[in-house]
Amino acid sequence: MAYRVDMPSVILGLALLAFWLYCLFDVITSPEQEVRRLPKVLWVVIVVLLAALGGLLWVLLGRPRQGDSVAGMYGGYGMAEHLSPAPEAEAPRGPDDDPEFLRSLDRRLRDED
Repeated sequence: MAYRVDMPSVILGLALLAFWLYCLFDVITSPEQEVRRLPKVLWVVIVVLLAALGGLLWVLLGRPRQGDSVAGMYGGYGMAEHLSPAPEAEAPRGPDDDPEFLRSLDRRLRDED
């Protein structure tokens, strides 16, 4: 008895498997505080048990949006100190703008003469 492989079904099955694995990995690696609607553990269960439908629900309802931030989701309560930008470092200067470098260069030139 010979089995016939239906190529479109195989391709569709592999695409669904890849989508499911992507969604499962995405749920697991998303930060807990940025996951929307449900707790992260519940999203993992939904994606594992419902496969393609769970992945679709994750992408549409649970996945963190690009513009979302933790402060935006929770109104910034108690999160400001963790989300404030780092103090700005002094902008790099060229050697000709650094007075200490110019003094040392001047000393070296005088020593050479």
